Amino acid sequence: MRASSTSFRILEPASPSRGLVYVSRTQLSIPRKLFFCRAKFDGSFSSRVVPAALLTAEKEEAKAVLNLFLKKQGLSNAVAARTINKSDIFIDHLVSRLHLVHKSRYLVGRELTTLEIRDALIPYLQSLLEEHGSILLDSLENFPSPSGKEKPTVPVSPPHLTLDSKKQRAVSRVSETDPAGKLPPHILYLIELGMDLEKIKGITRKFPAFAYYSLEGKIKPVVEFLLDLGIPISDLPTVLTKRPQLCGISLSENLIPTMTFLENLGVDKRQWAKVICRFPALLTYSRQKVEMTVDFLSEMGLSAESIGKILTRYPTIISYNVNDKLRPTAEYFRSLGVDIALLLHRCPQTFGLSIEANLKPVTEFFLERGYSIEDIGTMISRYGALYTFSLAENVIPKWEFFLSMDYPKEELVKFPQYFGYSLEERIKPRYAIVKEAGVKLLLNQVLSLSYDNFDKVLKAKMKKMLSDGTSSDMNSSEGLQPGIK
Repeated sequence: MRASSTSFRILEPASPSRGLVYVSRTQLSIPRKLFFCRAKFDGSFSSRVVPAALLTAEKEEAKAVLNLFLKKQGLSNAVAARTINKSDIFIDHLVSRLHLVHKSRYLVGRELTTLEIRDALIPYLQSLLEEHGSILLDSLENFPSPSGKEKPTVPVSPPHLTLDSKKQRAVSRVSETDPAGKLPPHILYLIELGMDLEKIKGITRKFPAFAYYSLEGKIKPVVEFLLDLGIPISDLPTVLTKRPQLCGISLSENLIPTMTFLENLGVDKRQWAKVICRFPALLTYSRQKVEMTVDFLSEMGLSAESIGKILTRYPTIISYNVNDKLRPTAEYFRSLGVDIALLLHRCPQTFGLSIEANLKPVTEFFLERGYSIEDIGTMISRYGALYTFSLAENVIPKWEFFLSMDYPKEELVKFPQYFGYSLEERIKPRYAIVKEAGVKLLLNQVLSLSYDNFDKVLKAKMKKMLSDGTSSDMNSSEGLQPGIK
C-alpha cells in the first residue's frame, strides 16, 4: 500500500478567548486507500486506519447533514448539491471531527448512528455560519483556506468524484455479485423481505450510505425489532423505502430511548406499528427537534393528553419546522379568529400546508363570494380539513353545485363539512331524493345522516307535510321515494 504526503490545515479550537482559528499541520504520511486523521486533545496529530467502507458511509452521512443544513438556510437543492460537490476536503474535515467528538465510541469499535452524526455536526455547522456569515459557502468550498488563496497541494481525500459518480459507486455496491453470482448478503436479506433490487437501487441513489450498512450490525436488528412491534412484514419494504436511515440507528442507544421519550409525551405505545408505518422518519429525529415541536403545541394551549394523541395520529407534524412553518401558520389562522388549539387537535395536517399556495387562495375564494373573515374563521373552526381540499378539484365544483341547491350561503357556515362529501356519490344523489320528495331538509340532515336515518327523517318530514296539508297535491309517500327502502 503506497503512502502519500500532504500538507493541510484543520479548524480546531485554540483557546476559549480566541475561538476557532486555522492551524497549519505539516507533512503527514497516510495511505491512500485507508486513512483517518484525528486531532488529539493536546494539539498533536495522529493517523489511524479506518475501513474504507465505514469511511465512505460516514462521508455520505456527513454530506446528507450538510445538505440538510444548507437547504434550511434557504439554498435550493441544486445550489446545495453544487456546494457539496466542491467541498470534498471540508467533508473529510467533518468526518475527522466526528471521530474527535466520539473518540470513546471508536476506541471500542462502535459505528456512529445517523442521529449521533447529525447531533455532532449540526451545532458545529451553525457555529461556522455565525462566524463566516454570507461567505460560508466560499469558506466550505475553499476549505481549509478561508480566503480561497491557499489550497493544499495534494488532497487529503481520494481523487475527486462527482456526486453522480459517488451515487453510481454506491448503486454498484448493492448490485455487485460474488464469483458464485450471488448478491451481497444484506441485499439478499432485503429481497427476502419483499424488496426488489430496483427498489434497493432507488433507495441507494437517494441515500448512498444505505449501501454500506452491515447486515448483522445494523439492518437485521432493526428489521427484527420492527417486526416485534407488530409491523407486518409486507409493510417493511415501504417503511425502509420511506426512511432507510432507520437501519443506521442504534437500537439500545437511540431508537428505544427515543420511543420511550415519545411514550412519556403521550404517544400510545400500543399504536407503534401504525405510527411507524404512517411516518417512519419520526424515530430518526433528534430529541431536541421533538421537544421543540412539543413545546410549541403546549404553547398553543394543548394539553399533554392532546399532544400525545396528535403525535400518535399524525406524527408527521414533527417534521414541520416550528419557526418557519408551524408558528407562521398558527399566526395566519389566528388572524381569522380560529381557535388554534382546537384546529391542531382536530386537523394537525392543516399546518403542513403552504400559506401562500394553499391557505390564502381558499380564504380569498370565500371572501370573493361574500363571506366575512368571521364566517371563514367559524367554518375552519368547525371543519379543520376545509383547507386541505383542492380549490380547483373540490371546492369550486361543490360550490357551483351548492348554488343550485336553494340553500342560503349561511348554510355552509353552519355546515362546512359539506365540502368533505363526495359530489357524485353523496351530495347529488341525496339532494335529488330530497328534491323529488318535495321537502326541505337542513344540509346537515341531507349529508351527515346514515342511510337508514336519512330515510326516517325524510319520511317523517313528508308525513308532517301531508298532515299539515301543505302539499295536498303530492303523490303517495311510496311513489316519492326512488331508491329508498
